Amino acid sequence: MSGTYNLQLVVLSLIVAAVASYTALDLAGRVSARQGNSSWIWLAGGAFSMGTGIWAMHFIGMLAFHLPIPVAYDVWINALSWVIAIIVSGVALAIVRRPIMTTGNITIGATLMGAGIACMHYTGMAAMRMSPPIVYDPLLFVASVLVAIAVSLVALSLAFQLREKHSPLAILAKLGSALIMGLAIAGMHYTGMAAARFAPDSICLAAGSTVGLNNATVAALVGLATISILAITLVISAFDAHYHARVSKLADSLTVANEQLRNIALYDTLTALPNRFLLHDRLGQAVSRAERGQRLFAVLFVDLDRFKPVNDNFGHAVGDELLKTIAKRLTGCVRKEDTVARVGGDEFVVVLNEIGNTEDVATVSSKILGELSRPVLVDRHELDISSSIGISVYPRDGKDMNTLMLNADTAMYHAKSGGRNEYRFFVPEMCASRPSAA
Repeated sequence: MSGTYNLQLVVLSLIVAAVASYTALDLAGRVSARQGNSSWIWLAGGAFSMGTGIWAMHFIGMLAFHLPIPVAYDVWINALSWVIAIIVSGVALAIVRRPIMTTGNITIGATLMGAGIACMHYTGMAAMRMSPPIVYDPLLFVASVLVAIAVSLVALSLAFQLREKHSPLAILAKLGSALIMGLAIAGMHYTGMAAARFAPDSICLAAGSTVGLNNATVAALVGLATISILAITLVISAFDAHYHARVSKLADSLTVANEQLRNIALYDTLTALPNRFLLHDRLGQAVSRAERGQRLFAVLFVDLDRFKPVNDNFGHAVGDELLKTIAKRLTGCVRKEDTVARVGGDEFVVVLNEIGNTEDVATVSSKILGELSRPVLVDRHELDISSSIGISVYPRDGKDMNTLMLNADTAMYHAKSGGRNEYRFFVPEMCASRPSAA
């Protein structure tokens, strides 16, 4: 016994397959982008929508097939095939949401998905409840399963590659991929139908059942309902994408604003060096590291000599440019793991971490004095300044940041009173008197 096809319903099944394929590609991005409970909600909803689309394509294709005897389909067996389609779709989306797609994962996933689609198809065929039972051509049967696996492999690959792409070009790629996938899925279905062999005296037991479906308009209703479900899913997905794009944009703006506030709170706005607040944090870290590792570190208090006349004679704009240059030169004299901070108008603090001995500190201090004594050209003005440096060393001159800072400041004043453009190590005798900075 041979059958015929209603061409209009075949076209409808192809349209449903293409729409279902596009929905699957779009849902892959939504599912992979979600974390926590929302991810599982999208996975469940996506499996329902995608599975319904695949099943509807199959069912419409079945309704497009006509035999010269009354034919209907058992409701409960059809429902089982629909459930299988949803489970298969859930497996597919679960595979696609993985961060990395390996050859092993995609091969196993495609095999499971293809076998599931084939199972859905042949379960749907069983819903006809033919007597005698349908016999399948072995070669075409195997071919239909292999086509289902191949389709699944292509579908998973495309879904993984396009899941996080939302540009106009990516949408065109999804449309083209959906058409190809839709034709491939339909190809599997009609290959499976071609494998069916009906005996000349066959009868459809479902046709006489009170739970049989024998209304030809069911195909159009199923197609319309399914396309509506898929369309609603795509609309929800589009709104979700728009919402998350806005949230992401706001989050990026908030990150930028927080970074700006952080910079204002922790860094000097003129020189971009750490300010006093961040310096205290760095000093606290230096003390903790030194205690654990039994290492030395040094605090250098650097004060510029004759800076006030620069502002008085040339203006604050020139003075600001001078300070920027000084900041760059100071940074160039130390290592990346060291800290250079601006703590006042013309006052800087350098923290030298994990020094070997005081000779290393003396070497760096001499380098700083040499760099800062070089002329600075600002707006056609050649400025000659120098600096005075006071040095305290942990733990010899203090075991907490306040003591180290105070002793370095005291040593700096002694360096300034001794003639400027020199450095002095703190010694306890300096505490007896603190000379004027003038």
